[in-house]
Amino acid sequence: MSSTQPPFRASDGERDRAIDELRDQAVEGRISHDTFVGRVDQALRARSRHELDKLVADLPRKPTVRQRLTDAVASVSEFTTRLQSAWRRPRLPKLALPDDDRLRYVVGRGSACDLVLSDLTVSRVHAELRREGDGEWMLVDLGSLNGTRLNGWRLVGPARVRSGDEISFGDCGFMVTSGQPSF
Repeated sequence: MSSTQPPFRASDGERDRAIDELRDQAVEGRISHDTFVGRVDQALRARSRHELDKLVADLPRKPTVRQRLTDAVASVSEFTTRLQSAWRRPRLPKLALPDDDRLRYVVGRGSACDLVLSDLTVSRVHAELRREGDGEWMLVDLGSLNGTRLNGWRLVGPARVRSGDEISFGDCGFMVTSGQPSF
């Protein structure tokens, strides 16, 4: 006598549940239409629960209530962390791009500069703002020791400056705005 039991026959309800799961996966784009059609055909011909289980075994499982709750808490936590980080970030002073007729403004620690910054990370003649022929402003590092940055990137050549950009000369950072010069 054999000690293995015969496989349980698949009921219509089990067959319907397997087909419903296949349909949901196809609607969500997790399986192709051809795969869906082929597996529904196999589900309709399945004789045992085991055959039905094999049809849906490799499909991604829907998240449980516990998993959805954990994901929601993680999302809120991540948002809260980003919000706190943005709130704590230091507010940069504004640096208005001049709207007069001058074509060049020098930035540095030296007294002859147009914008004098007393911070020791700023070179005596650090950088310059140059107005181009089209009225746009270019930022140029003048060989400073601690560098000039535009939106976090250290300049290696001239770069166009627009309102809303963040620029820094050494450790002195500014938010660029358009309007009356602030130097």
